[in-house]
Amino acid sequence: MPREIALLTNPTSGKGRGAAARAAALPRLRDAGFVVRDLAGADADESLDLARAAVADGVWALVVCGGDGMVHLGVQAVAGTGTHLGIIPAGTGNDVARYVDLPRKDPGAAADRVVASTPRRLDLARSGSRWFVTVLAAGFDAIVNERANAMTWPKGQMRYNLATLAELRTFEPLPYTLELDGETRQLDAMLVAVGNGPSFGGGLRITEGALLDDGMLDVVVIKPMSKMGLVRTYPKLFKGTHVTHPQYEHHRVRSVTVAAPGIVAYADGERFGPLPLTVESDPGALSILA
Repeated sequence: MPREIALLTNPTSGKGRGAAARAAALPRLRDAGFVVRDLAGADADESLDLARAAVADGVWALVVCGGDGMVHLGVQAVAGTGTHLGIIPAGTGNDVARYVDLPRKDPGAAADRVVASTPRRLDLARSGSRWFVTVLAAGFDAIVNERANAMTWPKGQMRYNLATLAELRTFEPLPYTLELDGETRQLDAMLVAVGNGPSFGGGLRITEGALLDDGMLDVVVIKPMSKMGLVRTYPKLFKGTHVTHPQYEHHRVRSVTVAAPGIVAYADGERFGPLPLTVESDPGALSILA
């Protein structure tokens, strides 16, 4: 019996690259001998329903075609199950594809990699009944996300740049309560990030050094700094060199509770939920084809 996989596409991902990536990947998967269910939901809720139904039916793998938001959706369906996750990158950030060294600009090559890969286990971060792969943003970066999501113009990265400038004018450090493996700390900070992996937002290495198979979470605190200091530090996130900044603090824990007033946290670039949130490492919860 040939193995069956579900190919789930977000056709609007990456300004329409999702549909083009699906067209390149689908024949490669079928030529490799898989029986492919070709799925696309009208919205995120329908897509998740389709993914969960396919996993419940016992497909060998769920292959998602899109960006980190689509990976996030797929993870909700496969976490803790025997179904493997494959990725055809077609988003703007593609951080999870970066983590596992998948081709990010050649969907045909990514499909070939899925076909040839041996499944490997990665950790996930879990909060209640939801999981994430990359980073939970719970501070200035989350506020920027909220503003950008409320804007209808412009599109793409420029919307985030404008949202950042708008929020920077009035932003003040937030009072946080953190519980790090049971130890409580109260402090003021610009942001707190909880990393399962090292980067988010298309290669911003906020939780530099985080490993995907160590059973630990990396909690980064950026303590109060001037607005110009924040602007100057931002480019260092792309190289992970911000770790030498005196206002940078790093903890490795199995569980963290993050509380701060008025913050809606984001994870994998998706709206995750209002603080407080408790996040735990879920070792080996994801089987990925990479």
